[in-house]
Amino acid sequence: MNKNHARTVWSSDGGDQRKKDLPPTPSPAGRGERSLLPQQQTAYLHRDSKGRGGQSVTLIKNLVLSEEEMKLLAKHIKQACGVGGTVKHGAIEIQSEQREKIAAVLQKLGYKVKLAGG
Repeated sequence: MNKNHARTVWSSDGGDQRKKDLPPTPSPAGRGERSLLPQQQTAYLHRDSKGRGGQSVTLIKNLVLSEEEMKLLAKHIKQACGVGGTVKHGAIEIQSEQREKIAAVLQKLGYKVKLAGG
């Protein structure tokens, strides 16, 4: 069958109904809550390599920050460690195994830090 004459396999007037069941996943401070001060928070540092082709990343979880503050903190950490990273699903992902270096940076900023996982 030619690409120009492809037939519709499935259609719905309301769009994909499966997506309506999923609640939005904003960052913890995204629901009108205020960001907490660094002294009031504990950052959990995890090491993960699932779904990344064996490459490990360091995840920084449980921070109550706005999306903008999360991105600024990620940028500061990336510059301090000299690696790349991103903000995904309310957590900061930093490339490679950098937990000790990240812990030192976060402690300088006033965060309490816990190393979690192997």
